[in-house]
Formats: sequence, C-alpha cells, structure tokens
Amino acid sequence: MSTSISSKVTEGIRVNVRAIYAKDESSPAHNYFVFAYEVEIINESLYTVQLLSREWHITDGIGRRRIVEGEGVIGQQPVIRSGDRHKYVSGSHFPTPIGKMEGYYFMHREMDGAEIQVEIPPFVMATPYILN
Repeated sequence: MSTSISSKVTEGIRVNVRAIYAKDESSPAHNYFVFAYEVEIINESLYTVQLLSREWHITDGIGRRRIVEGEGVIGQQPVIRSGDRHKYVSGSHFPTPIGKMEGYYFMHREMDGAEIQVEIPPFVMATPYILN
C-alpha cells in the first residue's frame, strides 16, 4: 500500500516522494516495519544542477529522531539538466508502525557555482491499518 505523493519546490527543483509499506519484509511481532520510498527530482529551473549530498531527518512513531547524512543518493551524484528528472527508490525501517521522513538535498548549480539547499517534503510512512 502506498501513501499520497508529497511534493515541494525549492529554487526551481521539485521533489516528489511516495512511501510504500513493505509488508513482506516487515515483522510487526518484532516491532520491525519496513518502508520503501520513491523519489522523483524534477529540474523545473533554467539551470543544470548536480545533487551532491543529502540529509534525512527520520522520526519514528514515538518521537525518536535520527539524522542520516551522506553523499549523493543510492551511490549516485546525478546531474539534472533543465527539464530533466531523476528517479530512485530507497528504504527505511522503524520500530513503530508509523514514522515520518523529511530533509534536504544539497546541490551545485552550474550557472553560478552556488550550493543550493533543496527541501525534501515531509512524508508519512504508515502501515495500512494504523491510520484507520
């Protein structure tokens, strides 16, 4: 089951995210809930950008928060030209049946060499039964 798409535009870069509960990889009896998330980054600006790094803020259902930082996404630092998009799928796990993720991509804008901070919109990861 997937949730709705969360979307945010920063500096002409649109980030769309959709979460999916991975039932077959989860073990609710052991407080282990796995989610995949699909990210689509669309360059709606006039300039080429390169995604250099990311910073995720991950909060579980009882408010415990962790921050995950690293280079690129899934081992890549994609260059995204004006009008192009980059898609990838990744995942996270929680000890609770609901959690939230949000964060930032740090990108280099080729035109002026600026580093821009692009917001990843908050999105909820929830098991299908938790929101009923």
